[in-house]
Amino acid sequence: MARPVILTVDDDPEVLQAIARDLRQQYGDRFRIIRADSGQAALDVLQQLKLRNESVALFLVDQRMPQMSGIELLEQAMPMFPNAQRVLLTAYADTDAAIRAINSARLQYYLLKPWDPPEEKLYPVLNDLLDDWLASFRPPFDGIRVVGNRWSPQSHQVKDFLARNQIPYQWLDIELQEAKQLVTYAEADCKAQLPLVLFPDGERLVKPSNVQIAEKIGLRTQAERPFYDLLIVGGGPAGLAAAVYGASEGLSTVMIEREAPGGQAGSSSRIENYLGFPSGLSGGDLARRAVAQARRFGVEILTPQEAKGVRIEDPYRIVSLADGSEISCHALLIATGVSYRKLAVPGMDRLYGAGVYYGAAMTEAIACKGEEVYVVGGANSAGQAAMHFSKYAEHVTMLVRGESLTKSMSQYLIDQIESTPNITVRPYCSVVEVHGETSLEKIVVADSSSGSRETLPAKSLFIFIGAMPQTDWLNGIVERDQQGFILAGLDLLRDRQRPKGWTLDRDPFLLESSVPGIFVAGDVRYGSVKRVASGVGEGSIAVQFIHRYLSKV
Repeated sequence: MARPVILTVDDDPEVLQAIARDLRQQYGDRFRIIRADSGQAALDVLQQLKLRNESVALFLVDQRMPQMSGIELLEQAMPMFPNAQRVLLTAYADTDAAIRAINSARLQYYLLKPWDPPEEKLYPVLNDLLDDWLASFRPPFDGIRVVGNRWSPQSHQVKDFLARNQIPYQWLDIELQEAKQLVTYAEADCKAQLPLVLFPDGERLVKPSNVQIAEKIGLRTQAERPFYDLLIVGGGPAGLAAAVYGASEGLSTVMIEREAPGGQAGSSSRIENYLGFPSGLSGGDLARRAVAQARRFGVEILTPQEAKGVRIEDPYRIVSLADGSEISCHALLIATGVSYRKLAVPGMDRLYGAGVYYGAAMTEAIACKGEEVYVVGGANSAGQAAMHFSKYAEHVTMLVRGESLTKSMSQYLIDQIESTPNITVRPYCSVVEVHGETSLEKIVVADSSSGSRETLPAKSLFIFIGAMPQTDWLNGIVERDQQGFILAGLDLLRDRQRPKGWTLDRDPFLLESSVPGIFVAGDVRYGSVKRVASGVGEGSIAVQFIHRYLSKV
């Protein structure tokens, strides 16, 4: 954390140099001494300090300066750093002005020039003032700050990206006065140029893409080498497990993830049935541990990066990326998981990220404090989200199309929901319309048992209604079912015949696709068990078959 600042201002270069020298000699080990030769220069410095979220402990300002007096400077600086101590340097003839400034600029003290010797006339006064300031000082947040609008899809995207990549940040809603000040200092427009992302070094990004943020915070988006033994597309539990086992067994391994390591499981608020964690753990914790483990074994993780296509040039599989680059490998593992199915009702697309969210959207939980939250879906992911939001929201309503939760949810989770007083489960119900101008305002709920419709006020709607694989980029390469899930192993054999185009004198391995050397693991595989432990298991097992494949290449 940067040391707190003492700012001294004087238009006389010799006086400014002398006071800065004395301050640095006495306080330079604990405070950063910054000097400015005019009121405007001082205000410019203060704006930059504010954008970097640094603290100012004390102003030591000369009264007689052209264009802007010391008192005028302190009056303008006070809203920026209201807790900083304020001292005026003045000549004897200006003492009346200094006394008046005790009220107008909340002046704590004034010192007469000259202040020699400082041991008697300067340091004792400043020591008392700085001790008082330190007694109530609380270090500011030392990290990324995001200024935005709660109902802005772009703001939601930035928050979600940082949170899922385990990057601490501070959220400042534009309705707060501090946020408005920061936007002004950054010379941005409150409406057209949000979100504004401020970094500790003073740099800022306006309406940034995930790639821009990733490059700034040091995430790797480009591979170090053109070729790897194993390339994994997808950073969920299956992909991470394969990365750990592959790299630990000597395979040069790179993993590509288009959003954040952890996948859909990484956004889960609580996983309570994962072996070895009797108290449960969050999806974020699981992802963080797995990423650390993978990196320890030398796995390269590219994020955010997206695979766009594959071509076969035996014995190589070449993956083209969204940025136009390519990576070659001997073995390719597809572990892209699934995405939540879109709810096709009027108004849904327009309000996505502005009150309508797919998945848990953990970043929005605190903002729902004291509100009514609606969760659509009846599987484990919906139940975990409902439990999490119940800690913040006044009430959570689960809208379930079926007759109950028992067909698709684990019993332990059903029991928890039933014992949580501010969660209500409404069976036979589905959302058929959403309404709102700039953010979600109302939803229309249809009850299939009674045939009735009800319009309800709503600010937050979280949707968990089944999964779809994102495998269009593999069209024409590997065999898939009608929904896009990738066929592998025995599912490829029809009447004991190997898939069309299969060139090897053996059947496909258990997790091998219709193309030799392209494997699949996790939720994206046809017939997979949609559980975190299952994904981890498949990712681990896939590496054993990859070794067998590589031994023959």
